[in-house]
Amino acid sequence: MKRIILFVLTNIAVLVVMSVVLSVLGLDRYLHAQGLNLGGLLAFSLVVGFTGAIFSLLISKPMAKWSTGAHVIEQPSNSTELWLLDTVRRLAASAGIGMPEVAVYEGEPNAFATGANRNDALVAVSTGLLQNMTREEVEAVLGHEVAHIANGDMVTMTLLQGVVNTFVVFLSRVVGYMVDRALSRDGQSSGIGYMVTVIVCQIVFGLLASMIVAWFSRQREFRADAGSAQLLGSKRPMINALARLGQMHESALPQSVAALGINKSAGVMELFASHPPIEQRIAALQQA
Repeated sequence: MKRIILFVLTNIAVLVVMSVVLSVLGLDRYLHAQGLNLGGLLAFSLVVGFTGAIFSLLISKPMAKWSTGAHVIEQPSNSTELWLLDTVRRLAASAGIGMPEVAVYEGEPNAFATGANRNDALVAVSTGLLQNMTREEVEAVLGHEVAHIANGDMVTMTLLQGVVNTFVVFLSRVVGYMVDRALSRDGQSSGIGYMVTVIVCQIVFGLLASMIVAWFSRQREFRADAGSAQLLGSKRPMINALARLGQMHESALPQSVAALGINKSAGVMELFASHPPIEQRIAALQQA
């Protein structure tokens, strides 16, 4: 609940700062004089940035199950499922969180955690991960996902996404209105310049916002790696798990849970990657 309140207050703070800056610059008076309802736009930006992010968080568990076909283990049907439940239960207790649901899904090596509440989350691992890693390595991956939950990363990432959404929605429409008025010959808005500019600005601002969110996500990955090492009492299992993962081809995860998986990332799109390169993560653990 505290994180949800923080989310709301942060979005409101963003809008207040925008309003103050516009007032100091005199831009709000200009926009009002030109017919733009700045207060309405601020409210609209808040609704879009807040509602979309919160809704995606609330439905994250059922969406993750549906999109990956994950099977939640309610009663273990074999020794592996029993081991998974026992391991996650032990790690969750050590991390001070409620027991997450544990699920298995068909796919190449990967895992993820999701959920709106650190005491009501989901940890899922792929069959490929179970088949290609040792139990110590799988335990390290589970520790990584439990650390994500304990750190509140699902809510934190939603908070950040909501904030940048608010900026994108607000600024793209302000720029769109100003461009439309500048292009209008008779001083009246035609709407065409506004719509085109808003679309272009949302793409450009959205890309910039994605880089911010991706950078923050990469920092959370380093923290989750360190959290796994702390939960297991040694950084060696997580280092071994990352090295093993670097030798395998991991499966792509749905966008809704990709930021909390264990995907590799590299290349020219690294600025937009939710995960640091495997080599950087191993080096960070070795130096810790």
